[in-house]
Amino acid sequence: MGLNKKQKKQIDVARQKIQKLRQRLTGAKEQMDDPQEVKNLEQEIAAQEDLIKKVQEAS
Repeated sequence: MGLNKKQKKQIDVARQKIQKLRQRLTGAKEQMDDPQEVKNLEQEIAAQEDLIKKVQEAS
């Protein structure tokens, strides 16, 4: 069974967030002003990737 529109939208939004988070992560790693920010961004990326997996598995 394929994904419905709502599930596709959830995945699209999560992928866009991951893209923005990765850009922020690159900047944070270059600056290294706040090592905790790097950790937070990595956790948020992982959370978004988990969300994508859950939505795909639920279909």
